[in-house]
Amino acid sequence: MRLAAAQVGAEPARLAAATPTPSPTPTPTATTAPRPELTDAKWKEYAQQLVSSAENSTLDWRSQYPYIEDIGDGHGYTAGIVGFCSGTGDLADVITRYTALKPNNILAKYLPALALLDGSASHLGLDPTFVGDWQLAAKDPLLQQAQNEERDRQYFTPAVQQAKTDGLHALGQFVYYDAIVVQGPVGFATIRTTALAKAKTPAKGGDETAYLNAFLDARKAYMLNGHPNRNTSRIDTEQRVFLQAGNLDLRPPLVWQVYGDTYTITA
Repeated sequence: MRLAAAQVGAEPARLAAATPTPSPTPTPTATTAPRPELTDAKWKEYAQQLVSSAENSTLDWRSQYPYIEDIGDGHGYTAGIVGFCSGTGDLADVITRYTALKPNNILAKYLPALALLDGSASHLGLDPTFVGDWQLAAKDPLLQQAQNEERDRQYFTPAVQQAKTDGLHALGQFVYYDAIVVQGPVGFATIRTTALAKAKTPAKGGDETAYLNAFLDARKAYMLNGHPNRNTSRIDTEQRVFLQAGNLDLRPPLVWQVYGDTYTITA
């Protein structure tokens, strides 16, 4: 029996409707790796090495726990991994923390003298035994822990938090950290205020490179104020080199100079 024309055309349409339509192939979406922060373990290590190259002329910052000397800067004894000073109160903070961890230690007896030396270059109450006692105590992992914790509490954590608030990436976070280590919280705040008068932070819509240049300019001027012959290579041939290269993520290899010595971090 011959099918009607309508029936002839209907069947293929019904078959076509029953045939499943292939699903489109998903388009791969590009994923962007998160940018490093100074709180990342590897980048924090870079930061300690960079600071140590300027503070102690070595990348081996852990070898500097026993370091101590009076460098003639008016702050008394400078000691440990970031230059805690007897005349600025942070060395006393380290020993106070150490004493909380280990009450019977050979440095606790110096705390009354250190309390009187804040703001002074004097060694009163410290000589002639403090240097030797510090070097001996620095072999104790608990004093090393105290140094690490005070470094983070007073310098590293506040610097990185402020840098993140300002929209800065790893290099900017390090720039803030190095500044607060050397100039202290008050000096750092002064430098930042000066920079803000010249450029906006990225968080306020400014260009990151322009702002960091303004900050480094302000810091150099601060360092040279009253000390025109002061060495500023930790800015000129270290931080500025990374900035000029556009290395805002502080990615290795890093090559820089401080006080004429060349340092390299390969990875």
